[in-house]
Amino acid sequence: MINKQQALLELVRAGLWANSYEFHVSGFKFQESVDWEKVFLLAEEQSTIGVVLAGIEHSKVKPPQELLLQWIGEVQMLEQQNKEMNQFIAVLIEKMRNADIYTLLVKGQGIAQCYERPLWRACGDVDFFLSDSNYEKAKAFLKTLASSVETEYDYKKHLGMTIDQWVVELHGSLRCGLSVRMDKAIDRIQDDVFFGGNVRSWSNGKTQVFLPGVDCDVMFVFTHFIKHFYTGGLGLRQICDWCRLLWTYKDSLNQELLKSRLRELGLTTEWKAFGAFAVDYLGMPKEAMPLYSSERKWSRKADRICAFIMEVGNFGHNRDNSYDKYPYFVRKAFSMGRRFGDLIRHARIFPLDSLRFFPKIMYDGLRSAARGE
Repeated sequence: MINKQQALLELVRAGLWANSYEFHVSGFKFQESVDWEKVFLLAEEQSTIGVVLAGIEHSKVKPPQELLLQWIGEVQMLEQQNKEMNQFIAVLIEKMRNADIYTLLVKGQGIAQCYERPLWRACGDVDFFLSDSNYEKAKAFLKTLASSVETEYDYKKHLGMTIDQWVVELHGSLRCGLSVRMDKAIDRIQDDVFFGGNVRSWSNGKTQVFLPGVDCDVMFVFTHFIKHFYTGGLGLRQICDWCRLLWTYKDSLNQELLKSRLRELGLTTEWKAFGAFAVDYLGMPKEAMPLYSSERKWSRKADRICAFIMEVGNFGHNRDNSYDKYPYFVRKAFSMGRRFGDLIRHARIFPLDSLRFFPKIMYDGLRSAARGE
């Protein structure tokens, strides 16, 4: 691994776990062997500038002053953006409740509360998770507030829109679309939330925001980033979210239920491999990672996962998008070629599941092309 990547990972470890030892890279002093500009750019690519700055705070070595001040300025803007998003969420949820619409929040700002500094986590979209009846009511209500509305995906019950400057996504389902088996298992977990009352809450100022119960949320976060892994764009931030969620609720997590659900999803192998990545590369405490194994085969898979994440960046940030200027069907052909390339790479890590998921991924891609999506 080249120095900038090792430096980033060491600082992410320190930011996640307040690990304040003095860092070294390739046998040299950290400060002398790393191009800090490249580390900063890599942190931006992986949406981890806040976590990495927290790591720098815990280290004895610092970037050059000019870059450090720029870094601090970026994180201060991130703090302000998070505060504004939290306020937007509080106001919108109250409006929805006044209209007799009840929602949970998934991903994003709810997971941020598991960090030592929630406001330093890079924020994304506002993701609402709703029961069938509330999903239909929310669509009608929020469309009147939106400046733009995207195409709805019926199978996944997903509708995106922009309200003020924020992207709001409505989810009537959290299906991944990788396989029917997975989606049916996710539906059962969803039933545990809406019919079993498996929820927790976050006090967002004066507004109580409901989140999925942790035993369900762990599965939702995991299956979400597995979907991105297989469809081309997984970053460190998503795995950091998973680690912090597991760490925060390590004493209350139902381990047997987790194992049972992984078997139903058919994702035990992926969990163990990403668990090895979290421990080996992100410093996740072993005792907080369910099903962790130190066997060499999992470490080898973790190495390949790391190489893929560093190459593609968060949500495919580093992918070559130069072909976007070409006509629609040419772009789709490029995309299909990339999918085949990813299949070959993923098959070296998860051979059986790569073959199991690939037909559905290609089918969905061809269907989208036929619809002009």
